[in-house]
Amino acid sequence: MVTATRISHVQLQYSHTIGRGEQFGPGFTYPIHVARGEDDLMYVLCRSSEYRPEGTRIAVCTVDEEYVNAFARGVPQQGPHEYNFEDGSLVWPVNVAISSNGTVYVSDEWLHRISMFTRDGEFIGKWDENVGSGDGQLDRPSGLAIDADDNVWVVDGNNHRVQKFTPDGQFLARFGGQGSGDGELDSPWGIDIDSQGNIYIADWRNDRIQKFTSDGRFLMKFGSSGSGDGEFNRPADVAVDKDGIIYVADWLNNRLQFFDPDGNFCGEKTGEATVSKWGKDKLDANPEMWEERERAPGLEREREFWAPTGVAVDEDNRIFVCEGPRNRIQVYQKQALTFMGPRL
Repeated sequence: MVTATRISHVQLQYSHTIGRGEQFGPGFTYPIHVARGEDDLMYVLCRSSEYRPEGTRIAVCTVDEEYVNAFARGVPQQGPHEYNFEDGSLVWPVNVAISSNGTVYVSDEWLHRISMFTRDGEFIGKWDENVGSGDGQLDRPSGLAIDADDNVWVVDGNNHRVQKFTPDGQFLARFGGQGSGDGELDSPWGIDIDSQGNIYIADWRNDRIQKFTSDGRFLMKFGSSGSGDGEFNRPADVAVDKDGIIYVADWLNNRLQFFDPDGNFCGEKTGEATVSKWGKDKLDANPEMWEERERAPGLEREREFWAPTGVAVDEDNRIFVCEGPRNRIQVYQKQALTFMGPRL
């Protein structure tokens, strides 16, 4: 019986782009992360800015770019530069995750809390223990992931650790601590869980990805600082597909890198974006904008990734990459795996 040595290359085919810059309706305002829901729905977390907090929201659309609704808006209280801190609103949201029953969880690093919504956007609860470093307390939470039992894993960024909670926010466990050794973290950001329950962390300031068991035991690490193959400049997010392929949003290198289950480099994408359906609708309604685009210098750079912050994969082997500065999501389809040596 002959087996392959390892996966040497992952082939991704560009599919389409979703999004355009809008504060309301069809469009996004600095989409920082995305979670896939049922029926091809996408829950896109828009962070916006302190100058336009009304654009902070969760925008719901389909993979085919049909707009559904929006909720959890950062609606100003007194004026255009003032946030709403009430229950159900967001200030500096970072990550969104969806449980098996459709509950939508959102982390907010300004409010140090996790908010919960129904799949239709109704606010149903929050976790907001006083900011701190004790069990169950949070200090600038970022990444979220839901395991097979619907427990919620939270990347506790300023505490340089990961915490595990029940679906209603009761503390269960934690691991990590500040440092650069195996199992230590420095300002971690993204997280994902594979089909075996192993946990992957985008160890942001250490420029690497670490893998842990479900009880927090260190398994492996890969990556180092730089811009070469397999190197990172502040990895913002990580996602693992059903074949164990690991995708990393390499933020300051403006690219998506992908790796085999052992952390070996298998390829990268630097962006292939085209004008989205929503973008075409807006341009068609303003024909002079098409003419302006034809005259714009350097427009070919629009295809490229710019500071990707979020990556997600679904059961159909589609990969979704969030680009905040360009107000869009690029979608790719995994086509094939190339193996070194003969296959089984």
